[in-house]
Amino acid sequence: MRLMREQRTLSSIAYDTKRKVTRRERFLQEMDAVIPWATLLALMAPHYPTAGRRRRPMPLATMLRVYFLQQ
Repeated sequence: MRLMREQRTLSSIAYDTKRKVTRRERFLQEMDAVIPWATLLALMAPHYPTAGRRRRPMPLATMLRVYFLQQ
């Protein structure tokens, strides 16, 4: 099954660049700028469970971001 992409118009492109940045987006941008993700992922990777006979775990990067957001 082929997915058809919606053709973007000049007005939709202009609107996308002028929209207001939400508080959530601003917070996530700040979080990405402040937290050294690569270092933390490298430290935690050896201790994080891998796929085996059980259900596959969530990706480590996703779980780490969720934990930070909860705090």
